[in-house]
Amino acid sequence: MTDGRLPVEGVLVRLRDVMLADAETVDWLNQQKDVGGFNDFDLPFQPTPRDALARGALRNEYNGTLLIETLVRAPVGTVQWRAIHYGPPERSRAWNIGIELEPRARGRGYGTEAQRLLAAWLFAATDTNRVEAQTDVENVPEQRSLEKAGFTREGITRGCQFRGGTYHDLVMYSRIRSDP
Repeated sequence: MTDGRLPVEGVLVRLRDVMLADAETVDWLNQQKDVGGFNDFDLPFQPTPRDALARGALRNEYNGTLLIETLVRAPVGTVQWRAIHYGPPERSRAWNIGIELEPRARGRGYGTEAQRLLAAWLFAATDTNRVEAQTDVENVPEQRSLEKAGFTREGITRGCQFRGGTYHDLVMYSRIRSDP
């Protein structure tokens, strides 16, 4: 378990804040998306916000991004989170997480560990009770990764994601604070 401080280190990867010196690396990682893949939303490339990085980490009370790197400090991707609300009280806030791994880093356990570490860090650093993730119904490797990371499959969210000119169904996963 983590105490809410960064970096957070596992057996395969560490999660740490993105620094201004990492901007070009994060830009490169973001451009490694598979064209036509599950994270290709046909949006124009948005460079990493250097002005925001000059002021500090890419995280606040509503969202954030961390760099995933191997233990030899080779960057392999990013994890992100954003607030989702299930009611007006602030205690009804959950975190929706996402991951982007460069294609060469997939299938090595990095994503599973990064998502497990991120969920543990969010539970330690905030008072949230729920961390959730969604993935395309056809993205079986990510579904397996989330399950290995301790997430529970909850069901299908029909027709909720527009990508590649059509709407796609997503599988919803979650972890809650009391999960083992």
